[in-house]
Amino acid sequence: MAKIPIWPGSSSFDATLTPFSFYDADTDFQSDAVTTADWCAKRLGYPLVDIELQSANFFTCFEEAINEYGAQLYNFQIINNFKTLEGNATGSDIAPYNNKLITPNMGGVINVSNQYGNETDGGGGDYKLQSGSLSVKRNQAKYDLLSAVESTISGSEAVFIKRIYHSSPAAINRYFDPYAGTGTGIQSLMQTFGFGNYSPGVNFMLMPLSFDIQKIQAIELNDTIRKSGYHFNVEDDRYLKLFPIPTRDYKLWFEYQLKSVANAPVKNTADNLITDISNVPYTNPTYAYINEPGRQWIRRYALALAKEMLGGVRGKYQSVPIPGDTTTLDFTRLLLEAKEEKLKLIEELKEILEQTTTLKQLERKNQEAQQTQETYFKVPYHIYIG
Repeated sequence: MAKIPIWPGSSSFDATLTPFSFYDADTDFQSDAVTTADWCAKRLGYPLVDIELQSANFFTCFEEAINEYGAQLYNFQIINNFKTLEGNATGSDIAPYNNKLITPNMGGVINVSNQYGNETDGGGGDYKLQSGSLSVKRNQAKYDLLSAVESTISGSEAVFIKRIYHSSPAAINRYFDPYAGTGTGIQSLMQTFGFGNYSPGVNFMLMPLSFDIQKIQAIELNDTIRKSGYHFNVEDDRYLKLFPIPTRDYKLWFEYQLKSVANAPVKNTADNLITDISNVPYTNPTYAYINEPGRQWIRRYALALAKEMLGGVRGKYQSVPIPGDTTTLDFTRLLLEAKEEKLKLIEELKEILEQTTTLKQLERKNQEAQQTQETYFKVPYHIYIG
């Protein structure tokens, strides 16, 4: 039977005994590692019973407990602030966010709203519109956007047509047209006022602004009723049909976006941006900055880890010979207790962190304000006797 090493009763800090040496330079860690090891050994029954663990085992549990505390804390911070952090720079040249105040911003919301801005005129967006043109021919209404255009569209590349500059001429262009048919009677007025010898296409009378507006509206209404409306159809995502049928040759301009660009899942190709929780620049916590409630959680978690480790050791040996008999070690109970304690501590920490979210804090402030208001309502008013 191999001799099982047991806890000698005391320890001194040695940096070679911690697996990762994350906190070895921290004087608070050095002193607490020794006291925590002594506390864990006594909580496990020393000196009444032998504890089959050494300093290296307790120091390892203590270091792992700090790592777990930091992982739970910073994962919560990342999730709680991810829309603020997403898209920011990360990497070795960026200072970690440990012990930094994260200020919420609208960056994540703006990134989402950019997608809606792409579909509205003047609403912004996250891609640049392309422009193209095609030569409109007299008496030809239908055109192939994949072959008849003068732009970067080529072959069978799919596109989104965003705008086609095909509309009726502005009414102001016909404002001075004596044959606009608006029924204003300007020509007779000009003759009456002695302006008949001047060009009939120009008047020299000062009129109120409302007259100009009504005349423009009259021209537009006349064109709407008596003429074909200007519109277009895009058929089969390819063919453009213009209405009314063109009566002259001219160049028609339009704006479009390639579907491959608009639907691209990656808009920013930089490789040093925060994209998920794995590359948010958080490092191990600074043990000296952890307050006493946090350190107490770490000690309790280290004890659960030590209990789990002790259960594993005792499970390996199970039976130990004693004078005249053998004794069975209680490894099963230790393993079950350790598992339950670890789960309980994690849930406890998560519940505490959940209470620090912005939503929970606002709910608490609202409840406090309501309770304070109800308390003030119960304060008796002064009665003044004149």
